[in-house]
Amino acid sequence: MLYLYSLDKNTKNIKKMNKKKSPQLEPYSVNVEKGKKYAWCACGLSLKQPYCDGSHSSTQFKPIVFTANASETIYLCGCKHTKKSPFCDGTHSSL
Repeated sequence: MLYLYSLDKNTKNIKKMNKKKSPQLEPYSVNVEKGKKYAWCACGLSLKQPYCDGSHSSTQFKPIVFTANASETIYLCGCKHTKKSPFCDGTHSSL
């Protein structure tokens, strides 16, 4: 669960928003190299999707680090709701 905060400038109150960010509702098709490590963004805030850029530091989420088993094209989750992190499992079609 991702907690985003916004500041109401009129009241100076912090409002807690409880919503996970989905950068896109389809998978990212990426080419990976065998033996290379990758860090998939699990929070949805990274500007370098589908990879982590450290934007999760203000959240409870951590990137999913994986090593490619082969040099191939893989499909990484773009909606961040997959049950097979970091890979797309089709969950985006029901959001």
